[in-house]
Amino acid sequence: MRAVTAPEARPPFEHFTHDADVGVRGFGSTLAEAFANAARALTAVVVDPSRVAERESVEIECRSIDEEILLADFLNAVVFEMATRRMLFARYEVAIEGDQLRARAFGEPVDVARHEPAVEVKGATLTELLVDQEADGAWVAQCVVDV
Repeated sequence: MRAVTAPEARPPFEHFTHDADVGVRGFGSTLAEAFANAARALTAVVVDPSRVAERESVEIECRSIDEEILLADFLNAVVFEMATRRMLFARYEVAIEGDQLRARAFGEPVDVARHEPAVEVKGATLTELLVDQEADGAWVAQCVVDV
């Protein structure tokens, strides 16, 4: 893995390049926070999350015995909700208990003129899929998304 800065100096999420696609990486002091920030990174591929109002919430649930597959399933569930509801999400609340993830995504319907979406995310992939707790206790959750 790459060297990272101290958790307090690091942004909650970032993107990394991968061929024609985009990597999303979330950081957090807990596993759930890293997953929430990975989802914010996914939103940020499409639009700046600060431009999205938290007008509505959507419940998301996933289950997997593997943390990495759980991340991919969660991000794909977010993509599904964005596509079928024609919404963008600004913030995510995530709870993980054992093999189950429960989340609430807060956002609003897409307004193309105001949001100016850059791309459409087609889905999360297993490429560069990683969920890891670093030596300092911080969590990293990442994968490449297909755009």
